[in-house]
Amino acid sequence: MPPQKKTADLLNESLNKRILVELKGNREYRGILEGYDHPHMNLVLRNAEEAKDGEIVRKIDRVIIRGDNIIYISP
Repeated sequence: MPPQKKTADLLNESLNKRILVELKGNREYRGILEGYDHPHMNLVLRNAEEAKDGEIVRKIDRVIIRGDNIIYISP
């Protein structure tokens, strides 16, 4: 089995790429990862779409997602 990568390594590899972020409350964001901070895992996405219960609610040029609301991040 290949060694597990650290979260920071995966986020570094995902910079400037499209990711999916699942949040508490059945919300998710899809967008290009522009940046993050390591201790809190706050994310900045550009060209993002916000979805609730699988339906796109709105499109956002840039959004900051607070790390303690994140359930998972998928590259």
